Amino acid sequence: MACFVITLVATMQETLRITEIFYSLQGETRTAGLPTVFVRLTGCPLRCQYCDTAYAFSGGEIVTLDSILDQVAAYRPRYICVTGGEPLAQPNCIPLLARLCDAGYEVSLETSGALDVSAVDARVSKVLDLKTPGSAEVQRNRYENIEWLTDNDQVKFVICSREDYDWAVSKLIEYDLAARAGEVLFSPSHKQVDARALADWIVADNLPVRLQLQLHKILWNDEPGH
Repeated sequence: MACFVITLVATMQETLRITEIFYSLQGETRTAGLPTVFVRLTGCPLRCQYCDTAYAFSGGEIVTLDSILDQVAAYRPRYICVTGGEPLAQPNCIPLLARLCDAGYEVSLETSGALDVSAVDARVSKVLDLKTPGSAEVQRNRYENIEWLTDNDQVKFVICSREDYDWAVSKLIEYDLAARAGEVLFSPSHKQVDARALADWIVADNLPVRLQLQLHKILWNDEPGH
């Protein structure tokens, strides 16, 4: 009986709750346009007003790490994106990231920036989202995470207004983000900020940032599985 309990606990410790695993083009970040396997974990402690993946807040399926690796391998991909929800809300996200790197994939992690990233494998490209006031979750930013940024990482701002843009510029300067991370991404919030207007602001201020448009919204209009 003791052996059975130990085996059961060990098995539970090697699982994650997964909303979906699918193969598509990366819609954003520095690998935009490249075929990528997305592993979407279930659950998120934040409620950003522009969230387009609320379906990942709950539900999902309990899957072992071994099964996740097998499903990913079936696509024969080069790039893997672990996303959510908020992936780091599940502790077993950390060993999953390491195992994906060990398997030879180029791995990125999309995280809200509200949870500690210090344990994330250094081989993973962290895409750290700094929440603007317009997100309705600015108070959740964990600025200690900035200390863990490297050239392999990316910082993302979703801009909801001119006020958000000015706030993002102030954080860019305050934390010297262009020097800390490999990429700083400014993305217009869908249907809230005109992409051309954001482009004009960036050019006018000569910012060391990349304008990011979400290809999946342009190509597939947020259809599931893309």
